[in-house]
Amino acid sequence: MVESFPEIREAVRKLCAEFDGAYWRTLDRERAYPTAFVQALTQAGFLSVLIPEEYGGSGLPLGAAAAILEEIHRSGGNGAACHAQMYTMGVVLKHGSKAQKDQWLPRIAAGELRLQAFGVTEEKAGTDTTRIETTARREGDRYIVNGRKLWISRAEHSDLMVLLARTAPREEARPGDGLSVFIVELNSPGIVVRPVRTMLNHATTEIFLDEVEVPAANLIGIEGKGFRHILDGMNAERILIAAESLGDGRFFVDRASAYAKDREVFGRVIGANQGVQFPIARAYVQVEAAARMIEQALSLDEAGEAFGTEANMAKMVASEAAWFAADVCLQTHGGAGFAEEYDIERKFREARLYQTAPISTNLILSHVATHVLGLPKSF
Repeated sequence: MVESFPEIREAVRKLCAEFDGAYWRTLDRERAYPTAFVQALTQAGFLSVLIPEEYGGSGLPLGAAAAILEEIHRSGGNGAACHAQMYTMGVVLKHGSKAQKDQWLPRIAAGELRLQAFGVTEEKAGTDTTRIETTARREGDRYIVNGRKLWISRAEHSDLMVLLARTAPREEARPGDGLSVFIVELNSPGIVVRPVRTMLNHATTEIFLDEVEVPAANLIGIEGKGFRHILDGMNAERILIAAESLGDGRFFVDRASAYAKDREVFGRVIGANQGVQFPIARAYVQVEAAARMIEQALSLDEAGEAFGTEANMAKMVASEAAWFAADVCLQTHGGAGFAEEYDIERKFREARLYQTAPISTNLILSHVATHVLGLPKSF
């Protein structure tokens, strides 16, 4: 059985109580980064739970990170501001050399460095990662990187970025080969970061790389095998996003239930009406079903077994459950749900993101169809 980490959850709830709805509403209006919140999480050691103790972290399993993010979202916050600090360093932990781990992990654990930018997506390639065009050519003891990345979140608030670039032409390699992973310092000459304003406060950017010099020592793992190296991080990302959606779903169910118990119309509380209570109950059922799917994926991970399919399915069902709960909660509140002060409309927008990112529902369905059901590829 997967550990639930009750003490960690309680500590996270207490921390989140110091950053109430007014804090998040102000940031949302100004499209500002929650610096104080991220610093508090860092100082409490919550962002380094997956880093081994020998490097200054807690050395806990993925379930601990999932518990932290779930509680942040259930409390009305947004862990997207810092969740990549948890999973992005996984590529260093699993595929980096001892020298690389010694160089970066202790400073990340201590909060001296932020590694929370994941430079993979490009406009033309989209979710077809094998078609990225950013290149890294070897010149002596360095690589020269050229290209453009899009939808790279938190780059303005990170010191380092995990970058996936092409080191061999696609036509000269098998699908998935010819890609390599690097750690890039974001203050390097030739890097320009441009914010991209979206419907929610997500600190998303576009990154231009023009003749950027990256030390060869910053190559993670084996040249040309980078796509395989980042898959582990992507699977962990799916689980953590699923946990955030689970927290969102529980936030919406909590708020809808509380409002339905108190709000009176026509001489009775609206929660006495089946048209109100049944959708809330259905939302609860869907959210709890998603929780079981997340537990299944985490149990496989902790057993050292492959969990990619389960991680993707967990992300899909959790994000859909959260989105259904968001709609129910908004409808339960009626006009009040559209008012900023209730935090429903903000969380409504934030919950919608995970139907699309970090992987679309359709791509998950394609994966299940071909890899689980044995159906022909649809693309």
